[in-house]
Amino acid sequence: MANLPVQRSSSKDIAAFLHKAARTPTLAQVKGRLIFAVDATMSRQPTWDAATEIQGDMFEVAQSIGGLGVQLVYFRGRGEFEASEWTTTPSALAMRMRNVRTRSGFTQLRRVLHHAAEEARRTKVSALVYVGDCFEEDPEVVAKEAGALALLGVPAFMFHEADDPNAASMFHEVARLTHGVYLRFDSGAAKQLRDLLKAAAVYAAGGGSALNRFAELTGGEALRLARSIGTKAE
Repeated sequence: MANLPVQRSSSKDIAAFLHKAARTPTLAQVKGRLIFAVDATMSRQPTWDAATEIQGDMFEVAQSIGGLGVQLVYFRGRGEFEASEWTTTPSALAMRMRNVRTRSGFTQLRRVLHHAAEEARRTKVSALVYVGDCFEEDPEVVAKEAGALALLGVPAFMFHEADDPNAASMFHEVARLTHGVYLRFDSGAAKQLRDLLKAAAVYAAGGGSALNRFAELTGGEALRLARSIGTKAE
């Protein structure tokens, strides 16, 4: 009996817990699944921290149009590559991200694309979001992986921080091959990244028509993304 908790939860606490659980969709209930891939090599710590704080907006904006399941993917160090479990709650994703610190290493976009294709063969994946600033791999190998992902119907939203020309060229190509989007955002622009992620989440949860409506209401980065992916958003 010594291991039992000293205090019991009140009926109010239990009711609050049950209410929250009832509002949290299961993976089977959400309409969209998004792979959120972030370069976690050493130069990326400020952006990683910003993404950790704003990722909850993806879930919030998608909730009214069917909900969202998100899987975190990141790479760092000497070949370290991690993929989390799928989650439908921002708190679980934030907890995972807060436990990660960036490490020096080379980019692994090829592995990200390969992993996304493997996931898409197991379950429906609505979109891949990739956030990175540089590229250090064989372009032909990466293009081949992008082609495989395209055959599975998964568009890649390539969000490019800063203006590295090698990354710009390859990210453009991945977006083109997968019928996705390449968009650049300014280093340290947390609001810009927030708006891009929200727009990507809307697309993942509701498709092009939902993104179109969202872009009409909000403008800004959502409108830029909608126009880039080819939806009509005046």
